[in-house]
Amino acid sequence: MEKLRCCGNFLETSKPYFAMISLQFGYAGMNIITKVSLNRGMSHYVLVVYRHAIATAIIAPFAIFFERKKQPRITFPVFMQIFILALLGPVIDQNFYYAGLKFTSPTFSCAMSNMLPAMTFVMAVVCRMEKVDIKKVRCQAKVVGTVVTVAGAMLMTLYKGPIVEMFWSKNIHPRKSYVTDTTGNGEKHWFLGSIFLIIATLAWASLFVLQNKALKTYKSHQLSLTTMICLIGTLQAIAVTLVMEHEENAWKIGWDMNLLAAAYAGIVTSSLSYYIQGIVMKKRGPVFATAFSPLMMIIVAIMGSFILAEKIYLGGVLGAVLIVIGLYSVLWGKHKERVENKEEEIPEAIKASQVNNNGNIGISVIEDIEANEAELMKKTQVNNKLSSLVPIQEPSMKANPNFGPKA
Repeated sequence: MEKLRCCGNFLETSKPYFAMISLQFGYAGMNIITKVSLNRGMSHYVLVVYRHAIATAIIAPFAIFFERKKQPRITFPVFMQIFILALLGPVIDQNFYYAGLKFTSPTFSCAMSNMLPAMTFVMAVVCRMEKVDIKKVRCQAKVVGTVVTVAGAMLMTLYKGPIVEMFWSKNIHPRKSYVTDTTGNGEKHWFLGSIFLIIATLAWASLFVLQNKALKTYKSHQLSLTTMICLIGTLQAIAVTLVMEHEENAWKIGWDMNLLAAAYAGIVTSSLSYYIQGIVMKKRGPVFATAFSPLMMIIVAIMGSFILAEKIYLGGVLGAVLIVIGLYSVLWGKHKERVENKEEEIPEAIKASQVNNNGNIGISVIEDIEANEAELMKKTQVNNKLSSLVPIQEPSMKANPNFGPKA
């Protein structure tokens, strides 16, 4: 029984880790497929529209079936939160990220998005969602881990070094490369793509922080929140696309890589990711959810070298090592914080139980005193009655000759 209980506790505590690691594989696949689709000429504005329209169609039936009862009241502040979430996620984040991905490469885009934990941590501190006591080791671990993670991402971006040959890519000779050329005209767009990726990462970090606040209203209705974000985001993306894309052919989509990119992104990285992120953030907070994003860059670097024939450089390997070190430093700090919070909750519970017990003891003592007083009053009344009867019997006793002295 103890072994089964230990296994159950291990699985329960490991669920957030498995969920976030699985999401990183999903994001990695999205980066590879989307890169191929964008390089084949698909508009990233149209891709955002189709992506979130598919996500809305997929997740809405589940929200209606499982969460149709006791829906939270949508007030104007709640609607504005959902509206801003849709603007930050489906519109700003996705459009700028796809534009940066088109101008750069999947590995570079993922490396730039590794600034997400640092941005989210800083914004969480500003919004007082994260407390930083620099004297505590766990807080130092989170700060140092965030800095090391960003340093590793920057090392991947700024330093290339010699090419590292992987055993699976030695004999691969693709007919066509889907990686953006960094020479000539491509070099001019590289810096612009970097700016787009930074804006997308900032919007993504803002989404995490604001979504954590919105979950307080939708504690038991994460599917409904995800559906409304995707629906409103689709309408916003349609408005942006109508302004930015003036060609009707841009909306055409067939049974090709464009449809696969929209469907994959809509099902995996929109509907599922929004819902899973909401559950994980509800249990562990926004910094824990974003701390896994560096893993996506490592996965994309490996998949990109295998599928897109991307070249892996020594700087990328060294940067990946730093990112993993920073990642586990942040996770260690979060784990220590969670353990300390549990230890603080136990004495408070004991103290509360002591207060309740003391209160019960006090009440019982008062009740005993009152009961004793009532018994004393009854005894006093009985004694008074007996004492009142004695004088009445005295004359008869004296008149009775049997009570007199015997001769």
